[in-house]
Amino acid sequence: MTVARSQQISLEHTRYYHCISRCVRRAFLCGKDQYSGKDFGHRRQWLEERLGLLAEVFAIDLLAYAIMSNHYHVVLRVNSDKASAWSDEEVVERWGQLFRVPDAADNTVVIAEWRSRLSSISWFMRCLNEPLARHANKEDGCHGRFWEGRYKLQALLDDSALLRCMTYVDLNPIRAGIAKTPETSEHTSIYARIHRQDHHLMPLQQSYEPGNPLPVCKDEYLALVDWSGRALRTDKRGFIPGTLPPILERLDLRQKHWLADMQHYGSWYYRAVGSVQALERYCQHLGQQWLKSARPAQMLTS
Repeated sequence: MTVARSQQISLEHTRYYHCISRCVRRAFLCGKDQYSGKDFGHRRQWLEERLGLLAEVFAIDLLAYAIMSNHYHVVLRVNSDKASAWSDEEVVERWGQLFRVPDAADNTVVIAEWRSRLSSISWFMRCLNEPLARHANKEDGCHGRFWEGRYKLQALLDDSALLRCMTYVDLNPIRAGIAKTPETSEHTSIYARIHRQDHHLMPLQQSYEPGNPLPVCKDEYLALVDWSGRALRTDKRGFIPGTLPPILERLDLRQKHWLADMQHYGSWYYRAVGSVQALERYCQHLGQQWLKSARPAQMLTS
C-alpha cells in the first residue's frame, strides 16, 4: 500500500532517513551507454556538487551517499532545530540560493513556508533531482521523465539501523565490483571522508561519547567500512578478518548478521529499518499492522 511521504517522515520516531532515486531511461544516469557508446560519468560530479550545495543551504545533514550508474543513495538527518534558529533574513538568503526571491519576501507567512521547506526531505530531493534531470535532458536532446515517479524512502529507527544503512550505502561500489577498496570508491561519502573532502558531510567526532548525533566516531567508522568491505570482496570469499571492529561489540551486533545485512540490505528492508520494538511503534504511527520485510525472523530478534 502506498503511503504519503508526509506520513512516512515522522520526526517523533526518527530524524534519519535513507533515500534512493533511480533513472527510468535505458541510458544510465552516470554510466556508459552500451548502445550509443557515450559515457555519462561526468554527471556523477554534477550530482556530488549539487549535494554539497544543498547540504549547506538546507537544515538537513548529509551523512552518507553513493552515486551509482543508474541510481544514487543518500542518508539524511533532518535538523529542524537548526531551521528554527535561523533569522528571517537568513531564511530568505538561503532560499535565494535555490530560487528567485520575489520583492514581497518580507511576508512572514511566505518566510515561514520557506523555513519549513528548508527542513523538508521532499524539498531536498526535489531540489536535487529536478536540476539534474533538466541538465541531462538538455545534454541528451530529449524531453520526458528522467527519474522514477517517487524516490524510495526508508526510516532508520535506531542507532543500529543507521549504522547498517550508512555502511551499506558506502559499500555499494565495492559490492557491485566497481571498486576494490573504500579509498578507491569515488563518488561515495566514505571516499570523501578518507580523502578529507568531506566538508559537505555531517562530521564524525574524533572520539565517541554518548549523546553524539552519530553512534560512532570517525576512526571506528572507517575501520568498520574497511572490515566489512574486505569480508564482502568476491576474490576473498570466506575470508573474515580476525579482529572485529569495536563498534560491533558496543552496539551488540553479531558478525554473521552484520555481513548478511551488507550483502542483502537492498532486498531485505523496505519502508523502515530498526528493532522489533521500534518497528512496532512506527507501524502504529502509519496505521498498519505490519511492515514488509524479507529479513530472516531470527535476525530481527537477535
